[in-house]
Parts: sequence; structure tokens; C-alpha cells
Amino acid sequence: MTEISAEHSGDHTHRDVTGGWLRPAVFGAVDGLVSNFALIAGMDGGTDSGSKFIVLAGLAGLAAGAFSMAAGEYTSVASQRELARAEIDVERREIQRHPVDEERELSATYQQKGLDADLADKVAKQFHANPDQALEEHVREELGIDPNDLPSPVVAAASSFICFAVGALIPLLPYLLGANSVIPALIMSLTALFICGAVVSRVTSRSWWYSGLRQLLLGGAAAALTYGVGTLVGPGIG
Repeated sequence: MTEISAEHSGDHTHRDVTGGWLRPAVFGAVDGLVSNFALIAGMDGGTDSGSKFIVLAGLAGLAAGAFSMAAGEYTSVASQRELARAEIDVERREIQRHPVDEERELSATYQQKGLDADLADKVAKQFHANPDQALEEHVREELGIDPNDLPSPVVAAASSFICFAVGALIPLLPYLLGANSVIPALIMSLTALFICGAVVSRVTSRSWWYSGLRQLLLGGAAAALTYGVGTLVGPGIG
């Protein structure tokens, strides 16, 4: 067999898309920033600007949101992992009980992908010579997952917790540093929203300015609506 050139081997690499950390990290940071920015804006609209209640609400929103996100991500990814393992066990039992039928099934899969019948039979037979390799191949072909690379619930929970806390701290930071107006929090939050969107574009096909502007507009709209609710409801409660 001709060896792959060193140039191609070095260039042809892919980023991790199944590690279970990117989605909760991105979602956590954006959600923390948007939710706490909106919460603080709503409190500012319904209370005296610079009030200690804004800081208290912001800290409570940060803590509650970070723990809630972490718990939700852990449960979600753990359930997904348990489901995948249960389906892998089903496939393992089928291979043990009906090895010939499973081999034919794998051959049929290869034929559907374009291999001729003789070659598909040979490839399937070679995989089934090793039960572990046969299981991995059936799982990849039938479930679309790698049984050796399932997402980690701990990684997902930790990523979500840390990134949510960092995102939620940004709109709160000006108040912790002594600001008595929502303007500094507004500037920092909108800037951070644009940066978050631009950073996300590094792992997607969207342009940085489109992703950044989209995130800024969505987060700004959420904060503006919550500020309006606070303005309408706050005086009546007070």
C-alpha cells in the first residue's frame, strides 16, 4: 500500500466534535451573559439604579444559573450516555446470538454504500473475525456513534458551570466595582455578546461579524424586554 504523504497527514486533521464540552461551554457562556444581563436590566428598570438589590439579584442569578446549568447538563449527557450503552449492549447480544445474520447485515450496509457484493462480504467477514471489532463497526454503522468516544457528563457539567459563571459575572462586574448606573453593564455586556458570537464563528461556517452581530441583537433584545417588564411592574410592587 502506498503511504500517505507527510504533508497530507499533517494538514488533514479535524477538530473534536463529539467530546461533549463545546456545546455546553458555548451555551453556558452565552446563557449566563444573556440571562444575568437581562435580570440586572430588569432589576434596574424596577428599582433605584445602583441598589444593593441589583447586586444581590445578580449574584443569586449567577449562582443559581451555574448550578442549574451544570446539573441539567450532567443529567442530559449522562442519560444520553446510558442510552448509547444500552443500545450497544443490544447490538452485542445480537452479534453473539446471530453472528451469521449480523455479518450479512453488515455486508448489506457496505453494498448500499457502493461496494460490490464479493468485497462487501469479505470486509464484513474480516470484521466479524474479531467480536470486538465487529461490535464497534456495527455500532458506528447502525447508531452513528463511536463506542470508545462517548461524551462525558462530568466534562459537560464542568464546562457549563464555569462558562455560565464567567458569562454571568460580566454584567454584574460594574456594580461590584461601584457603578451606580446600568450604562457600564450595558456597554460591557453588549461588547461581550458580540465577542462571544465572533468566537463561536471560529468553529462554525458563519462569518465573525454575522455571528457577533446576531448574538448582540438577540441578547440586547432580551435585556431590553426584561428592562421594560421591570419598568412596568417594579413601581407597582414598590
